[in-house]
Amino acid sequence: MRVNLITQPSGRFEAGAPTIPLSLTIRPACGLPGDYLCPTDSSALLSLLRQETDLPAPVLQRFEENLRARVSARLLGVELSESVLTDIGYFID
Repeated sequence: MRVNLITQPSGRFEAGAPTIPLSLTIRPACGLPGDYLCPTDSSALLSLLRQETDLPAPVLQRFEENLRARVSARLLGVELSESVLTDIGYFID
């Protein structure tokens, strides 16, 4: 399923810390309703994206830079399998 991934920083973050607490919104890329909000952190999210997607390294690097800049980082039209979405907690009907 193609989804848009939108992050917002959550909680406190100390400069130089290895991971950033995040609030991740998963939204269907096709425009249908079905937003899902889940807590995660930058390390877990980047690991998932590296292992479960075919996104090129420069795209992931730019996404990580946006995370570290403490801005809303977005990845649009990311293909995630139903099993990955289910593991995250996103229910697919």
